[in-house]
Amino acid sequence: AVDPLTATMVATGIAVGKGKGHIVSKRALAKRPASKKGAKGKHTDFVRNIVREVMGFAPYEKRCIELLKVGKEKRVLRVLNKRLGSIRRAKAKRESLTDVVRQTRLKQ
Repeated sequence: AVDPLTATMVATGIAVGKGKGHIVSKRALAKRPASKKGAKGKHTDFVRNIVREVMGFAPYEKRCIELLKVGKEKRVLRVLNKRLGSIRRAKAKRESLTDVVRQTRLKQ
């Protein structure tokens, strides 16, 4: 039997077939500490903001910001992909840099 909400198989109590198995109720388990891994903490965020203020941008980030000002988003993605190693990281970095460009335009 298929649960219509989750589209997963549900036990029927029969020993054979798609929904085979004893019928049991699902237990609500406590969250594991590992599920918080990678979440940004307040202190880490604060420190990163301070470092960004003091150090500024890396040379490749400056180049990407200039390219974004001109409107070459695809070129920015290619440069970042080459530097960061994956398209996923490159897209995330491009988003953060476009936010920076947007903030600088709002300040002016």
